[in-house]
Amino acid sequence: MRLFILGFGYSARHFVRKYGGAFTHIAGTVRNPAQRDDLPGIELHAFSGRGPDRATAERISEADVLLVSIPPGSTGDPALDAFGDALAARRCKVIYLSTIGVYGDHGGGWVDESTPPQAALARAQMRIAAEQAWTDATGGDAAILRLAGIYGPGRNALATLRAGTARRIIKPGQVFNRIHVDDIASAIIAAVHHPKGGIWNVCDDQPAPPQDVITYAAQLMGVAPPPEEPFATAEMSPMARSFYASSARVSNAKLKHELGVTLTCPTYRHGLDALWRAGEGR
Repeated sequence: MRLFILGFGYSARHFVRKYGGAFTHIAGTVRNPAQRDDLPGIELHAFSGRGPDRATAERISEADVLLVSIPPGSTGDPALDAFGDALAARRCKVIYLSTIGVYGDHGGGWVDESTPPQAALARAQMRIAAEQAWTDATGGDAAILRLAGIYGPGRNALATLRAGTARRIIKPGQVFNRIHVDDIASAIIAAVHHPKGGIWNVCDDQPAPPQDVITYAAQLMGVAPPPEEPFATAEMSPMARSFYASSARVSNAKLKHELGVTLTCPTYRHGLDALWRAGEGR
């Protein structure tokens, strides 16, 4: 199989490190190929969201699997706008990385893939539109993976505590799901081999208040957790505050039953334990 990745971000890089051997050729886009020496052996193409490049379009038209990890913008999905013609030239397996943020606020209640998206935030509304655009472009065969809050090596509560940037923001009733990047990789490879398209939530088993994650990480490190800060009075950027606008418990039952994914880190505690053993936060 030939793999093309639109947007070599954190999750895509980890997927290649874990499952790159399943593909005979791997190529993808980055904003500046000269600065991506952490991707040896990968054919890199520059793409900043403007205009299709002929060589890039040719590689996409040759791909058996297309992994899309570029967020949409206010004018639509830049990758689909630029390379839609190349995709039409050859039907390939399309896997689109989306977000559970499309469900919006459910007051901490449970949601699953049958729950209609009702996002109020503009960026989540753009995700909903992008999901539909990729579904339409593939005749319904796109695999839409809705990711929870991503964490893993270098991006976790242990690392923020060590850096002195961790905060315990308290908003009563607030819960989030999370997902370790290893489990994202497992979901992607499962979607590659699944014969049909669809929508799957990629999240852990235990949605939890964000402050609990910081507290547990502090216990592993043997340090005092940062003080609690009431959400109502905490100084936060508009972007950071917007992440608290939605509270929902997201089910991953379909991911397990249809794609057969067994989570390596079913809770944030499993994930932080593994990261601590690997030397994170030391």
